[in-house]
Amino acid sequence: MAIINRERAGLTRIGNDRCDNLRWKGLYIEAEWDPTVPHSNDRAFWCDKTLIPIGPDGKPVDEYECNETRSCYKPL
Repeated sequence: MAIINRERAGLTRIGNDRCDNLRWKGLYIEAEWDPTVPHSNDRAFWCDKTLIPIGPDGKPVDEYECNETRSCYKPL
């Protein structure tokens, strides 16, 4: 059986260049991703400042939107 290396769609930006206020469920789970396990709601993001999926600037929170162009962005 061939092993296929697939990126987890939509989760490529979460790394050391993310906003320090960005939170998601996977941040609190210390486990390697297992491609044989079906995805859960990986894309449930929230802001540590507001505790909801909307940032202090009124814009949506996610791995792409939370970047250095926003006034609330806080680098790691």
